[in-house]
Amino acid sequence: MRNHYFPSDPSAPSPLRAKVSRRVRFEEADPLGIVWHGRYASYFEDARECLGNAHGIGYADFFAQGYSIPLRRLIVDYLVPLTYPEEFTVEAILHWSAAMRLNYEFILRGQDDEVRATGCTVHLLVNDNMALQMTIPAFYRDFLDRWRAGGLVQP
Repeated sequence: MRNHYFPSDPSAPSPLRAKVSRRVRFEEADPLGIVWHGRYASYFEDARECLGNAHGIGYADFFAQGYSIPLRRLIVDYLVPLTYPEEFTVEAILHWSAAMRLNYEFILRGQDDEVRATGCTVHLLVNDNMALQMTIPAFYRDFLDRWRAGGLVQP
């Protein structure tokens, strides 16, 4: 599937990926058994957390360094609805950025492997005083250096 959320850079390292599996819970569906549209952001977050935690760039890792990564942008493209009690997978894909931002793409597939939704999020970095950070802190620079050198193992 082609990434249409972020421009590709042939000199960038390959994107990082993580996938989680879930089942639609009863409380996530409307009376017709269709998942409410607002749940998809939470599904994306499950995969994003898996990827971040696997590489030392989860929320707790940023907090421990005195930073947080608030959401700047969220896009969800709904293609085919999920229904209760369907099983599905969400793949998070972190695209390279030399700027201080995290560009995540998401692909949600139903139990039939059909793409049900795609989307993206962009996260920026702020310090404890909520000031936007334009420079890359040392711990994140180390992560980027390992990524570029091919030293990160996919979960």
